Amino acid sequence: MGVKQQKPYLLKETNWKTVKEINYKIAVLPWGATEAHNYHLPYGTDIYESEFIAEAAAKLAWEKGIKIVVLPAIPYGVNTQQLDINMTININPSTQAKVLSDIIESLEKYGIEKLIILNGHGGNDFKCMIREFQKDTKIFLSVVSWFAIGNHDDFFENNGEHADELETSFMLYAFPELVLPLEVAGNGKAKTFKPTGFKEGWAWAPRKWTKVTEDTGIGNPKSATFEKGKKYVDYIVKKISQHFIELSSTALNDMYE
Repeated sequence: MGVKQQKPYLLKETNWKTVKEINYKIAVLPWGATEAHNYHLPYGTDIYESEFIAEAAAKLAWEKGIKIVVLPAIPYGVNTQQLDINMTININPSTQAKVLSDIIESLEKYGIEKLIILNGHGGNDFKCMIREFQKDTKIFLSVVSWFAIGNHDDFFENNGEHADELETSFMLYAFPELVLPLEVAGNGKAKTFKPTGFKEGWAWAPRKWTKVTEDTGIGNPKSATFEKGKKYVDYIVKKISQHFIELSSTALNDMYE
């Protein structure tokens, strides 16, 4: 039985024989969530998507000579308002902060200069954590939320937020074996807050998910296709890989222009 060709930029697949010879400078931490995604997508959708993007973008950067390493994904996110949905796994923001702090502390010992959190879940918010931890570490900390890239109207007919046409198209492209037939999917119809401030976006409060949506989705997935998913994923992978390259190639003392 032959040995699988390993990817030196993917830590979970590589080994000490390889790692000890590479002076990695930039690390990517995919961070997902474990939650229901309508009736047709798996609970691990945010994990699969974030891992896929991280690996594909790191591969392109590696081929350009960037010493980059993708860390194993964190599979749990902040889902405090979804706990009445069976088998949702929540970690509180304080727990998330502790996990991130320990990872940063580990990486400090290995010459990593920059850490990118590749976020795949809307409930995760790393900005305050990064502000707190940055003052105590030499590693440059940042976050990329892949789902915020691009104008979704350029790719999809029905924009949503969760298990929608975008996510369903992504999964049909990258992991079609995990997607149930779209006939079983709910329509992703969602309610909104009544007060005007929330509607206009200048007021915010967490949403009680089962009060907002009956099928756990927000956004109609019915028009999703493999082709739409490929077009969008190819676009964001190129954008993120270029970001990896630019960030890696920019000196810590020369970040601003």
